[in-house]
Amino acid sequence: MNDYNLRNYYEDDNLVFDSVHGYIPFSDSKNADEVSERDIINSGWVQRLRQIHQLQTAWFVYPTAEHSRFQHSLGSMHLASKVIDQLYTSLLDTCVEINCNEKLPSRNYLESLVRMAALLHDVGHGPFGHFFDSQYLSKFNLNHEKLGAEIICTKFAPMLRKIRQNPHGKLDDNETLDPEQIAFLIVRPTNEQSVNVPFWLRLLRSLFSGLYTVDNMDFVLRDAYMTGFGASIIDIDRLIHYSFFTAEGLTIHQKGFAALIRFLNVRGELFRSIYFHRDVRAIDLTLSELFDKTHGYIFPDPTNPDIEQVRNPLDYLDDYLRFTEWSLLVDVSRFAMSANPIKRELAPLWQEFLTHRIPFNMAAEKTILFQSAKREKTSIFGDEKILKQKIIDQLPEQLKSIDFKIDCARHQLRGKIQNETAKQQNLNVQNCLFDPATKTIHHLEDEDLFRYIPQSYRICRIYTKNIDHAAPLAEAMSRVAGGEDYDTETNM
Repeated sequence: MNDYNLRNYYEDDNLVFDSVHGYIPFSDSKNADEVSERDIINSGWVQRLRQIHQLQTAWFVYPTAEHSRFQHSLGSMHLASKVIDQLYTSLLDTCVEINCNEKLPSRNYLESLVRMAALLHDVGHGPFGHFFDSQYLSKFNLNHEKLGAEIICTKFAPMLRKIRQNPHGKLDDNETLDPEQIAFLIVRPTNEQSVNVPFWLRLLRSLFSGLYTVDNMDFVLRDAYMTGFGASIIDIDRLIHYSFFTAEGLTIHQKGFAALIRFLNVRGELFRSIYFHRDVRAIDLTLSELFDKTHGYIFPDPTNPDIEQVRNPLDYLDDYLRFTEWSLLVDVSRFAMSANPIKRELAPLWQEFLTHRIPFNMAAEKTILFQSAKREKTSIFGDEKILKQKIIDQLPEQLKSIDFKIDCARHQLRGKIQNETAKQQNLNVQNCLFDPATKTIHHLEDEDLFRYIPQSYRICRIYTKNIDHAAPLAEAMSRVAGGEDYDTETNM
């Protein structure tokens, strides 16, 4: 046999198969002085995401939706490369066009930067995802993005600075990935404007906080596929292909506009059908009551788990690394064996939850569409406390003291919030539309079809633990909503 001495073209190449995107490549390296994408993926913080469901509590309702934040993060990283491949030239042209003083990094730097931001954008999530944000992290003015940014800048920083390549190329010799730039990308803009941030970085942030992002494009595809909703109903490739950067922000060509509208509608339908499913929201109500009663034992000191204390994860990142959905559900399942009397008292309640015996029943539902923030702000359906009092006012005197809960799930489809996000990044707008006929760029709000989509909606429901009260509660909701249903005069 011939002894071939050939370069191994696949030495730094790895592929993993994904049910949504097909093969996902990531880099590897045998150089001890370098850190590869494989090293980041195999880190404890990223592997931890295998133990946190992507679908918060909806996986209780949809048995096949067992996918995790880990799978979603890989998918987002894969889309990051596709997006940079499409957008790099327009990003370069835009920076030249506006006489941008900052030197634009190499294409490979930008791809690695966005890939790492996409891979790590959910690294701060706790058990039950966004639910944990509102029920626990909010006590410390935190959310998973802020916590993730801290994890990136402390735990990942030494590794990220040693990354030299991605599957499509190497960084320039004088380039080093900046962990703070990665952290900047994943955190939603706040009231503090991004004055001292490079213009190109502000543009890239729209890939994480705009109408269509590497995050929501993946979860819409993935969640639709895993729940049986159907993954072929949106055209992500067309959406990306007709996108480009301008000085105004992330812009879509008129040829891709229909794909964007379809994406926004499908995303909205996923919220209505899956994330805001009536049983999912009942589970969240139940879990909320359990968290209120268990808050001192949710994230305990592992050396003193029976001591009641509410700890800030920011101060205990090493413990947070080991804190997942799995660890929490195992911990509460053992409450019955605890020496702590409070835990033993809570044990039956948690056992009911673990065996999916949810006490809340939906008694009534009303979906309210809002075309403007002003209309939503002045609506009684925009305030759960006011709505509850209005419903109580409509109940018979003997039923005014019955126990029920109001749940108003809200989803932002489009709207002025995008303008505010843009202002905070010192951009004119966040997402724009290019009209090839007039060769002009304008905000999506100016397009009739875009304005046809509601700015937001709320699915307002009444839940009760006593099903006997369902009928009067439903009647009260109907009276508060106002008006009787009417039919059309013809079949058309």
